[in-house]
Amino acid sequence: MTSAFQRTVDQGHSRLTRTWPSLFATGVVGGVDVSLGVLALLVVERDTHSPLLGALAFPIGFIALTLANSELFTENFLVPVAAVAAGNDSFPRLLRLWAGTLAANLVGAWVVMGLVVTGFRALGPVAVKVATKAATQPLDLHTLANMVIAGAVITLMTWMERSTESVMAKLTAAAIAAFLLAAGPMDHAIVVSIEMFAALHAGAPFGYSHWLGFLGWSVLGNMLGGLGLVTVLRMVQVGSDVLAEERRRPPEEPRREEDTTE
Repeated sequence: MTSAFQRTVDQGHSRLTRTWPSLFATGVVGGVDVSLGVLALLVVERDTHSPLLGALAFPIGFIALTLANSELFTENFLVPVAAVAAGNDSFPRLLRLWAGTLAANLVGAWVVMGLVVTGFRALGPVAVKVATKAATQPLDLHTLANMVIAGAVITLMTWMERSTESVMAKLTAAAIAAFLLAAGPMDHAIVVSIEMFAALHAGAPFGYSHWLGFLGWSVLGNMLGGLGLVTVLRMVQVGSDVLAEERRRPPEEPRREEDTTE
């Protein structure tokens, strides 16, 4: 547990001290990677008319996310927060990371889904069908609860990946979390935004203002789940003694993310 938490703190410090170009590039490729999973989901649903089989294809995107060491906005609810809790970094840098990664995820996703809908025109109707289900649901307590669970699932995935150095175990955690998101379906800020972008490029019956309202609500719910249900409880699980020890330990020099996940 201690060594896993130390790795988490070091990786969190590395993320928080990235330059703006590095932060933005990592976020953009994160949006690109998960967009590939949405592409797989749409292709399978088009050919099988089965949402469950589409959900089984969706983990392709999260496998790419894990192997490529890119990041989603919601993956930064545990790792950098641990670094801030351990006194190795500051809250303003955390806000910078959250805002930069969220924006970059969305930029990468919007571009890729535009290419997907243009290059695979038969996927347009499927994209509209999939996204309209999320876009037309009422933003009420039931939807918020769904979003809270989605944030908790991704943050739990992050914790499981930080707790092992086995690549196979990391991929298993990523595949399980991705399947749950798609099969639920769960309202994850980035995943549903990618689906909505595909639909918007294909002539969806809703607009960008509708997507923006959904994004704000889903970011709130995902943060409540990721931070409240997982991150805070994991900090309690780690214990005050380990946190105090981390505060006394000088942070490692920022390393490339791929060096920290071998």
